[in-house]
Amino acid sequence: MRNLFVVFTFALAISCENKPVPAVPTEPPPPPKSVRPAEPEWARNAVLYECNIRQFSPAGNFEGVRKQLPRLKELGIDVLWLMPIHPIGKLNRKAKPSDLGSPYSVQDYYAVNPDFGTVDDLKELVGEAHALGLKVILDWVPNHTAWDAVWMKEHPEYYTKVNGQFTAPLNEHGGSTGWDDCVDLDYSNPALRKAMIEAMQYWLRTAGIDGFRVDMAGLVPNDFWAEARPALDSVKQVFMLSEWQDEAGHFNTCFNANYGWKWKDVTRDIAKGKQDARSLDTLLEYLDDFYPKGYYQMYFTTNHDENSWSGTEAELYGAAADAFNVLMFTWQGMPMLYNGQEDGLSRRLKFFEKDPIRWKKYAKTEFFQKLCNLRHSNRALWSGQNGGALRKISGNAGEHVYAFTREKEGDRVVVVLNLTPKTRTVTLNPGGDALGAYTNLFGASTVQVTREMTLNLKPWEYLVLTNK
Repeated sequence: MRNLFVVFTFALAISCENKPVPAVPTEPPPPPKSVRPAEPEWARNAVLYECNIRQFSPAGNFEGVRKQLPRLKELGIDVLWLMPIHPIGKLNRKAKPSDLGSPYSVQDYYAVNPDFGTVDDLKELVGEAHALGLKVILDWVPNHTAWDAVWMKEHPEYYTKVNGQFTAPLNEHGGSTGWDDCVDLDYSNPALRKAMIEAMQYWLRTAGIDGFRVDMAGLVPNDFWAEARPALDSVKQVFMLSEWQDEAGHFNTCFNANYGWKWKDVTRDIAKGKQDARSLDTLLEYLDDFYPKGYYQMYFTTNHDENSWSGTEAELYGAAADAFNVLMFTWQGMPMLYNGQEDGLSRRLKFFEKDPIRWKKYAKTEFFQKLCNLRHSNRALWSGQNGGALRKISGNAGEHVYAFTREKEGDRVVVVLNLTPKTRTVTLNPGGDALGAYTNLFGASTVQVTREMTLNLKPWEYLVLTNK
């Protein structure tokens, strides 16, 4: 890139084709770049919400989630992402034998974790969500299973062998992932591919779910996803979210959105003073160059991995958290909230143990409600090409203040963020099409945008203006 401001730290950036498994049988070539998977209309302005079922309520089950659906609807959520619902393997668990294990160590793709309830309980949860206008996607783990999985017993031929031995999952370089509680699946076997697709279709038919968030999608060959997407859409049109970043081909084969890992890395560095606002320009340039038209990414300031292993939102962003949540909702992707953010979740939730969120007064509800409602009502903020292209506002913002406008079919926003811990005075020169009167999303006043605007911004202060 032309600038050196961005430090990209995500390591999983090479195609999974380097994975040392036997050659995949000859498959039809992926669709040309102009062909993309169907996108559900409801996904275009959706807000995702990740639900850690084990920790979401004191009961830690489907019923505990179902009871809070009306609150999530009022918050402004559109898509409920349920972390893995399946029984968890007991053999080779990473933590103590008495712990509950990782939900990403799946024992049976056709069953639900009895701690969460029954299949009927899941169907009731999905049915009530649909009645409220919410969609539900399941976390799907296609790359590996538990060592004591049903498939391991019934179909050992589905699994990867290295030097004649089954192996824990391998990373894209052929090295260990460290997920020793799991065993790697072999996608050179056509029977495994067929079985995986049928298992995914089962939940579309049985529970009426609306799509999948796919765990470590890039570790599974891309031609499998080209096979899977039409098979899933033959049951119902689905939304597919890839937990991966640098696999642009996914957008031409299966997925509607992927993880914005680089956005997460850059924004955290800005919050800690390691990078500055100009890094966002470099990132945007990279994304526009790398991905096909119509792509969009899912942005987040926290999720289950980040909260448990890296730190709370406050630990990672400090006083800058709200500024970057505003950016998350107003950039060109899809925003995602992790359960507890609306309550100001201030502690790391344990990963292998029961550790329920201690819900208090939902202090951040109004903040996120305003952002959710704006995303729904102002088309400029819709995802990818469904929304308006981001245009920087000229002026002397430099490395301290990030200012931009987005417009789509007459809907417009103007966003200004002080991305430093110091008070900043900035003079901006919006273009002619951005001039006029706006509503201040986080203030009672109407703001007039003029050809020259001088703003005094407090540390990490943000201004979100909307003409609708």
